[in-house]
Amino acid sequence: MEKVLVIEDDRHIAEILRMALATQHFTPIVAGDGGTGLSEARRLLPSLILLDLMLPVMDGWEVCRRLRADEKTRLIPIIMVTAKGEEEDRVAGLELGADDYVVKPFSTRELVARIRAVFRRKTGQASAAGLVRVGELEIDAARHVVTVEGRSVHLTMMEFTILQRLAQDPGRVFTRDQLLTLLWGEDCFVQEHSLDVHIHAIRKKVEADPGHPLYIQTVHGVGYKLKEPGRQRGA
Repeated sequence: MEKVLVIEDDRHIAEILRMALATQHFTPIVAGDGGTGLSEARRLLPSLILLDLMLPVMDGWEVCRRLRADEKTRLIPIIMVTAKGEEEDRVAGLELGADDYVVKPFSTRELVARIRAVFRRKTGQASAAGLVRVGELEIDAARHVVTVEGRSVHLTMMEFTILQRLAQDPGRVFTRDQLLTLLWGEDCFVQEHSLDVHIHAIRKKVEADPGHPLYIQTVHGVGYKLKEPGRQRGA
């Protein structure tokens, strides 16, 4: 069974999460503060982490930052589960490297659907294993490695999944609805802005000039596409 690490200091919420995960045949592990959660993540290397932000010892922002900076844990999917529901908090969490962001109070059904969406993306990456090249951009699904002009680029699992999907069909325009369904499934309600934040994060990592992207292009009013080799820059 997939191990899910819950880093949550509220014992009541932690127990709700533990029971919901166990019912869905995941193996839950609970840590009550950020420092313990970080240590357990490094020791256990769980399949996924549910991370609160307002934690004792070390807040969730710092836990996420350290997980993403550590070679052993940087690819572990992170879903932030927090009462901080302001738009700027969502954007900050996703830009820091969270794969998803759920606001308390939450539906356990919705949360489980998002967890399953993460595992579907992991399975999809494995089945799409191979090497994809678009210009100077190279994506190795088997090794979860992205290079641009020979330079290695570190992406979160969500960022990697988005880039890989676009690269599998360069030149095709994906609508926002299509990408949201591909990434989260039809059972999850996800704000479109979450997708835009992930795209922005990818551009910062793979584009020489994120303000004038060469690879990931916006088709205004529709969605996104990956540049076909030899085509001119887009917006």
